[in-house]
Amino acid sequence: MNEIFLCALLGGLGGMTRGVLGLFKAMARKRRIIWEYWAVTVLIAMIVGTFTGIIFSFDFRLALLAGYAGTDILEGVYKAFSVEKVFVTRKAN
Repeated sequence: MNEIFLCALLGGLGGMTRGVLGLFKAMARKRRIIWEYWAVTVLIAMIVGTFTGIIFSFDFRLALLAGYAGTDILEGVYKAFSVEKVFVTRKAN
């Protein structure tokens, strides 16, 4: 089996595992499930797992781990750098 394909498969498996856990959590809290979001996160996990596997000499364990944690890390980075408007007012004397 091609190493790149295997890294993508394992990255996707890691992302899917994390996604299934998220589905169970959403069902337990009776929240609406957005399937498009779930599919995009699994796709991103495949990409992250592929590149991580390639960068680290096709270490399949890292590809699986990166797929599991990859989208969570990307979401955290996005939230950390998202711009929110903060209004500052002066105190009245």
